[in-house]
Amino acid sequence: MASGDHPTIAVTVGEPAGIGPELLAMLAVRHRERAFPARLVFVGDRELLAARAARVGLHPVYTDYDRAAFAHAGAVEIWHQPLAAPATPGHPDPTNAHALLELLANAADACATGAFEALVTAPVQKSTLLDAGIPFTGHTEFLAERTHTPRVVMMLVGGTAASPLRVALVTTHLPLREVPAAVTRDAVAATIAIVAAELDAMFGLPTPRIAVCGLNPHAGEGGHLGREDIEAILPAIEAARAGGLAVDGPVPADTIFVPELAQRYDAIVAMYHDQGLPALKAASFGRGINVTLGLPFIRTSVDHGTALDLAADPAKAATADPGSLTAALELAIALAARAAARS
Repeated sequence: MASGDHPTIAVTVGEPAGIGPELLAMLAVRHRERAFPARLVFVGDRELLAARAARVGLHPVYTDYDRAAFAHAGAVEIWHQPLAAPATPGHPDPTNAHALLELLANAADACATGAFEALVTAPVQKSTLLDAGIPFTGHTEFLAERTHTPRVVMMLVGGTAASPLRVALVTTHLPLREVPAAVTRDAVAATIAIVAAELDAMFGLPTPRIAVCGLNPHAGEGGHLGREDIEAILPAIEAARAGGLAVDGPVPADTIFVPELAQRYDAIVAMYHDQGLPALKAASFGRGINVTLGLPFIRTSVDHGTALDLAADPAKAATADPGSLTAALELAIALAARAAARS
């Protein structure tokens, strides 16, 4: 833990041509004026962060990161990760793809070895990484591979303090045509187990209530609209119940997200990305938080993309909403504090 028993949190800059650098500058100004209970380390190109802050009229206090020397309260440290080429706001350059990947790898390795208590990631432009020949499908998958974790779970958190909404996914960034084959009994069972374990460990919910969506309309309509709900999802749910977990389903996805039903559960497990996340984002966009469950460290992120259109226009960039990144940072701090209290 950092000075004053505050956790050290790494925040990555994300796509250098996107809105990430401006959002980080807004966080840094907020930290100077009303400090977060954490030591903040931004992971990115020093010149990029300074220039993009100045571009939108912000003047954060940045200093170089030194693990052994805690900066003064209100300062944000920068762990310099140089770009390969200057970044033009709004125009991603595949030339920087490998530098961005190295940045993410360094941040993940530092978290895995204990230098940071949590990792918060600004969004990346997946298409630019793919254009550079890097088979990148998302932070979630990259961090799982980097840490040699066999299965992780993407979960978005939103709603309100009184009525939180947590949506976890069995599959993540897959083409829709590949989803049915990936929804196996083992995949569903492993997802339920990870969600239950992490709701206890990370969120302090030792007996979570979990609802599991069906894959097909009406959860398969008794097998008339597909067999996956009967042959893969239901056996996984029954196994989870036999293991002592409070799990319901398969429930039709067009029903479970009705607020009166959703609030009965601590988490809802959806089968694929666009089954679960539209409901979460409709309820919480701009305040939602992406949490990766199952990693050896805490990782949170935003619920939005790189906003290249905003980044391209200095006036629009200056009015970008840092709400989701702020929420992701605050949750990372809270989860790190809870983890420290348990240890």
